[in-house]
Amino acid sequence: MQDKTNILAYDRQELGQYFATLGDKPFRAQQVFKWLHQEFETDFQQMTNLSKTLRQRLSDEACVDMPKIEQVHIARDGTRKWLMRLADGNAVEVVLIPEKERATLCISSQVGCSLNCTFCATARQGFNRNLNAGEIVGQVWQAWKTLVSEQRSGQGIPREGKDLRPITNIVLMGMGEPLLNYTEVTKAIRILLDDFAFGLSKRRITLSTAGVVPGMARLAQELPVTLAVSLHASDDELRNQLVPLNKKYPIKVLLQACRDYVEGRARARITFEYLMLDGVNDSDAQALALAKLLKDVPGKVNLIPFNPVENVPYKRSGQRRVNEFRDILMQNGIITMTRKTRGDDIDAACGQLVGKVDDRTRRSKRLKDEIKVRVI
Repeated sequence: MQDKTNILAYDRQELGQYFATLGDKPFRAQQVFKWLHQEFETDFQQMTNLSKTLRQRLSDEACVDMPKIEQVHIARDGTRKWLMRLADGNAVEVVLIPEKERATLCISSQVGCSLNCTFCATARQGFNRNLNAGEIVGQVWQAWKTLVSEQRSGQGIPREGKDLRPITNIVLMGMGEPLLNYTEVTKAIRILLDDFAFGLSKRRITLSTAGVVPGMARLAQELPVTLAVSLHASDDELRNQLVPLNKKYPIKVLLQACRDYVEGRARARITFEYLMLDGVNDSDAQALALAKLLKDVPGKVNLIPFNPVENVPYKRSGQRRVNEFRDILMQNGIITMTRKTRGDDIDAACGQLVGKVDDRTRRSKRLKDEIKVRVI
């Protein structure tokens, strides 16, 4: 496949241009998109509304190359985690979180990550490379096809509500920083939004960032999907320790970028992710400071119970402390929710499974020695 064109990495416009180079009509892209992303057909010979000549040429010159499912882990609560192997031997993680009226798929944008957030399992692995659009879309393709097959066989996860698609929401919240892979990530998003592919809406796709401010500004202009910001602290000193990127884009700069992102868009809100770390960022004083910080930013706070990570010296805040922290925020006018703990028994934190299967670096030991936790 190395000498063939991987059409999975093309959005519909690019695929139309590809057909033009073959001397065919650009509208073939629409037909192939439906075969590929709605019928899950990867054999060009089965795409019967294409001419035999075109089918043969595609078979000779093109391919559909995507991550392959290598492992599947299903938690007691129904959370499902796939380990998907890439063509170069690297692996990424994909997590499905099924709920009563929705099913959210968390996908990865990079192999590893370069941001060195001190609480993150993916950071232990170091950064390898960016994923291309085909590898990003391929994660959704594989999960969607699996769930459709289960539905058709009567084995699917039952849900209620109007939207009974196997996957209703996509979050780029897995391995990697999406905005450091901007071009391929946004191309993949355009495919997910395309009515001839998966047909999701912008409000159903959430991109999570640690605060890459230039990328946020560009995304606001070009593809304003729902944005989640990994905040985790209410002051620069602590956030510098937890999220080293803060040294480049401190909280004041980041929050202005958040205001700019939602400006002029009715009902748009930023979701601020706040990992609850016992004795580190969960005091009453931190809650009050956070409420003051976010009072003029259209958004909401998502309090996240910490998933323990090997060689990381943090512990999860107790449920009572989480509730008290939440109540302080809400009493000060901040919309706040607590994320339910999901998939503890299958290493649901991003990077945990890959870290066990593909431990290719010695970074874990080094980072364990370097991390210094400020206790409040």
